[in-house]
Amino acid sequence: MVIFWNMDKKAIDKRSDLGYIISNMAEVKKKRRKNLTKDDTHYVDNKAFLEAMKVWKEECKKATKKNKGIPPVSNYIADCFIKIANRLSFRPNFVNYTYRDEMISDGIENCIQYSYNFNPDKSDNPFAYFTQIIYYAFVRRIQKEKKQSHIKNKMMERTTFEPFTKQKNDVNEYSSPAFEQLRNMMLPDTDVYKPKKKNPNKKGLEEFMNDDE
Repeated sequence: MVIFWNMDKKAIDKRSDLGYIISNMAEVKKKRRKNLTKDDTHYVDNKAFLEAMKVWKEECKKATKKNKGIPPVSNYIADCFIKIANRLSFRPNFVNYTYRDEMISDGIENCIQYSYNFNPDKSDNPFAYFTQIIYYAFVRRIQKEKKQSHIKNKMMERTTFEPFTKQKNDVNEYSSPAFEQLRNMMLPDTDVYKPKKKNPNKKGLEEFMNDDE
């Protein structure tokens, strides 16, 4: 078993049980998180982020009293959204998607959309609040992309392709095994998306909203 962390080899030999290795891995992950410094590209100071949100919320209250629209978030807050989204996109369960840029864009858009719902009086951790928003934005984008891939695959399965053309008087039959093999190679072995079963009890607007999901 190969361990890619800086662990004492003698200690592993003496304590080769799985519980010790798992606990050591957890400690390494904690150290890595602590090593994230202010010089890091994606570092977000939670205290400064909270203060910026408090200032912006006060501006929103003043604008509401004057019957004005909600002011846009500050450049610092927007920069925090971008940093959180980019850092989260490098997690192992997100980093390999080809549409990672779209995931990041969705996350930033959702942060701006729901930023007014953050209440500094109830929470002092805007970093965790917006990280959760971005996380679920990523999940929704993945589901959308899988659904589109599923539609494309089904269209390819049901469409009849003619790799050659025949003249009017030609009665011979032709086949192209290589072409069919190529098409099968392009299709996945299993469906990448499983459509939701419609609830027959839902009617009208409820059914429409369920389809839109």
